[in-house]
Amino acid sequence: MITAKARAVDGPDKPFRVAEIKRRDLDTHDVLIEIKYAGICHSDIHTAHGEWGPVNYPLVPGHEIAGIVTAVGAQVTKYKVGDRVGVGCMVDSCGKCENCLKGEEQYCLKGNIQTYAGVDKYGEPTQGGYSTHIVVQEDFVLRIPDSIELDVAAPLLCAGITTYSPLNHWGAGSGKKVAVVGMGGLGHMAVQIAHAMGAEVTVLSQTLKKKEDGLQLGADHYYATSDPETFEKLAGHFDLIINTVSAQIKLDAYLGLLTLDGALVNVGAPAEPLSLNVFSLIGHRRSFAGSMIGGIRETQEMLNFCAEHNIVPKIEVISADQIDEAYERVLASDVKYRFVIDISTM
Repeated sequence: MITAKARAVDGPDKPFRVAEIKRRDLDTHDVLIEIKYAGICHSDIHTAHGEWGPVNYPLVPGHEIAGIVTAVGAQVTKYKVGDRVGVGCMVDSCGKCENCLKGEEQYCLKGNIQTYAGVDKYGEPTQGGYSTHIVVQEDFVLRIPDSIELDVAAPLLCAGITTYSPLNHWGAGSGKKVAVVGMGGLGHMAVQIAHAMGAEVTVLSQTLKKKEDGLQLGADHYYATSDPETFEKLAGHFDLIINTVSAQIKLDAYLGLLTLDGALVNVGAPAEPLSLNVFSLIGHRRSFAGSMIGGIRETQEMLNFCAEHNIVPKIEVISADQIDEAYERVLASDVKYRFVIDISTM
């Protein structure tokens, strides 16, 4: 067994503490990764706080992982020692079901194995990237292009693919009008990716506080949703709306912004149920949908796309001792736009 330094939380209201966790010995197709950077995702906060259901504490969150391969199993063919790699939100799946065979492992019919707060095929709880090392089956390891630094690569493994996948699936591109709801960790990635795909991009944010940032990142337009005139002016305007916020929104108002056959896609995951009036859908054959990360093939495609188009997140690098403060700041929307932990401070 391999001992890794980590930061763990013992309950929904507990602070993070120094911990040591065990990583399994390498199986034949396993890769040992020395983690260099780990991004902080809103999902980490929801899970650490027990907002998405029961949690088996102590918990080590983190599914935006970038690092270096330091050892490989006897039959590993995809990676070698020294490779720059990443790990996202899942570390395994059944590999045999219809969805896995399509390269959509995130929708594994038997349930993919989450990077943390899951149970692996050996029956052990999974622990995430707020740690110095992790062991992952090679098929769930991503290659980080040389042109992307490891610190900015980390958030791409969740925030990047969470926004790339629906933009790709619903055909964002030239001639399409795409709106991004929320200008946070997910939203600022969605703006860059949709712009690079060739879409006309509009940010819908509560205020105009981040308008300059949005325009610099590639948005063509920026509107405040706190202004009722926004919903009047933009009625029936968008082909696709990506909702990145993890909070309640008035779905009927946003559905009214869609054109015929338009789609509103939720990637933010609020703890509370959302509701809508079905007449908001049937009047113009609109759709309300959801999307959850992407498969391994699409995630690698996203990394390559970001490298080609020089897309990286805006980050603030912090030490391991600042995780609790970072969580508070995320909840207060006081970050531009993603915290990344320097694991050397673990």
